[in-house]
Amino acid sequence: MLSYIKDACCLRILRGASYANNIVIHRPEVSLDTSRMGQDVVVVKNGRRLCGTGGAISNAPIVQNKAYFEVKLQTQGVWGVGLGTRRVNLSKVPLGYDSDSWILQHSGEIKHDSKLLGQIKTPIEEGDVIGFAYDHELFRIFINGQEQEPAVRISTRTTVFPVFYVDEGAILDIQFGTFYYPPPEGGFDRILLEKSLL
Repeated sequence: MLSYIKDACCLRILRGASYANNIVIHRPEVSLDTSRMGQDVVVVKNGRRLCGTGGAISNAPIVQNKAYFEVKLQTQGVWGVGLGTRRVNLSKVPLGYDSDSWILQHSGEIKHDSKLLGQIKTPIEEGDVIGFAYDHELFRIFINGQEQEPAVRISTRTTVFPVFYVDEGAILDIQFGTFYYPPPEGGFDRILLEKSLL
């Protein structure tokens, strides 16, 4: 990044006073990774809407201590949201039936490796916003800003990413930065790209 600033300063000197004094640097954002997704899934709205059939993973892992992201359920169907490793098979849905994903499913069940880790009681309806907070130990779920029980303990030393899947007409809108509800207290915030942590 320093080389960009040096180059911009050099251009300003060469061009003289008419060169703008502002330097604009594009900062990449967290979104769905269109290079790694299921075969029949569709990602639109600048990497923020998921439809079709299959899974998608974010372009950034969760590397900071406390991270938060949200999903708005636009259309009911079969869907799931949670965490997964880089090895998760995004073409085979539903997720949560392998050792590489921890998933809240549309039924309210939270699954990992085909095991039921918990069941939230609040039914999730179209228009609801589901928030996810993760601190490398607990995975907490919020419905329209209200924390749900149980929080799920995740024991892995592997790097995890937010993962999502849809089927049977479900449409999910994913928010990695501009949230509908504030993240929970205690230092939770949007997922940061690794370069942003330096």
